[in-house]
Amino acid sequence: MVKRLKAISRENRRKMPLSGHLRELRNRILVCVLALFVCCAVFLYYAKWFVDRLTDMGKAYGYVYVYLSPQELLIEYFQVTLIASVCVCLPLLLYQLWAFARPGLSKSENLTVVLCLFFGLFCFAGGLYFAYRIILPFMLAFLIGVNSAGSGISASISVQNYINFLLTVFIIFGCIFEMPMVSVLLTRFGILKPQIMRKARKAVVVIIFLIAAVITPPDIFSQVMVAVPMVALYELSIFLCALITRGKRKKAQAEEEAQDAREADESSCEGGRARQSAETQS
Repeated sequence: MVKRLKAISRENRRKMPLSGHLRELRNRILVCVLALFVCCAVFLYYAKWFVDRLTDMGKAYGYVYVYLSPQELLIEYFQVTLIASVCVCLPLLLYQLWAFARPGLSKSENLTVVLCLFFGLFCFAGGLYFAYRIILPFMLAFLIGVNSAGSGISASISVQNYINFLLTVFIIFGCIFEMPMVSVLLTRFGILKPQIMRKARKAVVVIIFLIAAVITPPDIFSQVMVAVPMVALYELSIFLCALITRGKRKKAQAEEEAQDAREADESSCEGGRARQSAETQS
């Protein structure tokens, strides 16, 4: 009974006029905006704590901070508050997006999207943790050492530039760790194929090691520590794409066999009726 009601509701949403879809979209956007506003109000209270944690990372390597305009530090409080609020509200934002598009997706597509959204959050969190524990300590130590070695110039880093640099690194590596989930979605909807990723493997590996060489101190150990996880993510993306493609191929083959079986049954039934009709006439 519940499944029947859900099917009826889904069918009604498919037949909803444009004005109904726009009202639904408006309501979902209002929910997201309200949740984001509440999170901003909460995180604004802890903004100084977040900024202190970020600046403490640089203080451990001898960074000295200044602000160049009266409102600079206050702006950073608001910026950190907004980014933290978006990260916390991200599951709700993604859910509202999926719920709006759900009626237009098949059951298997809905399952794929839900799994990708769920595991994608963990992947994004893993990217943040990787940047916090491995990438940023290497980068901060290397940059302060290169800029100060033998130059006789002391570094006074702008708080705005420093925090923007850290947030950029966090966002970049959070997005990089989303590679497997994005690859699965693109493969599921027929946009990406594992054969393309396999052909581009050598070029991608070279690019990854070049990027690792640029953003890490000039030693092979640091470069490998950064490059190996990124290569592993790329290989994991190929593996997951291959699984999705193989499953789609098997499903298509099963549907084709079922269609052939139905056609064979229909032809045999027609032949039986034709023989029965001939026997009746004779």
